[in-house]
Amino acid sequence: KEYGQMVICVDSPNNWRKTVYPAYKANRKKKRDSSSDMDWPEVFRIINTIREELQQNFPYKVIQVEGAEADDIIGSLTLQTQEFGQHEPVMIVSSDKDFIQLQTYANVKQYDPIRKRWLDNPDPSGYLEEHIIKGDSGDGVPNILSADNCLAIRERQKAMTQKRLALYKGTTENMDEETLRRYHRNKMMIDLTEIPQKYKDQIRSEFDKEKEVGRSQLFNFFIKNETKETIKVK
Repeated sequence: KEYGQMVICVDSPNNWRKTVYPAYKANRKKKRDSSSDMDWPEVFRIINTIREELQQNFPYKVIQVEGAEADDIIGSLTLQTQEFGQHEPVMIVSSDKDFIQLQTYANVKQYDPIRKRWLDNPDPSGYLEEHIIKGDSGDGVPNILSADNCLAIRERQKAMTQKRLALYKGTTENMDEETLRRYHRNKMMIDLTEIPQKYKDQIRSEFDKEKEVGRSQLFNFFIKNETKETIKVK
């Protein structure tokens, strides 16, 4: 009750970051294609079915915006609460540490539902800055000392030592032109305040739409799908 309405944020198949930086998550598809023990088309079919069932039968807002990630939706809605008159408690339910940066705002908390623990950091701004400098190999974003495509072609990154990290943290004055370009490359990929305005506007528009589905359809949905335990707690 403290956190108001639930919003379920969904990735779009396409991603604006790939148009800016083609190597973004480039290895994800390669890894999927090389995984012989997983039927990925079936996995995505099930995910899409769940999303549609939530949209059609449940009272929760389900937001998906073409070209945007779920991260963009969570980031945009959180940033929106910083506007005058909209400051309200926000609970991000995710194990993704990328959202630690949003804890810069005092009204934001994060819960990891996998490990069943709070995710917090005493210095979210410093965490974000280090994340930008070090990059995010899981998303195909190398550190600021390495070439754009090094992770995509499986080339070793130039080591980001503690000494080098200390040199770059807190200032961009020690960066040469190419390192500074890479810094801005990473900032755009990682910093959720960098989301292009067109996506922020579309996300807000989707959020502001009235949800027409109430709770009246839940009972029939649970009966149809024989979810007896869910019926008891609906």
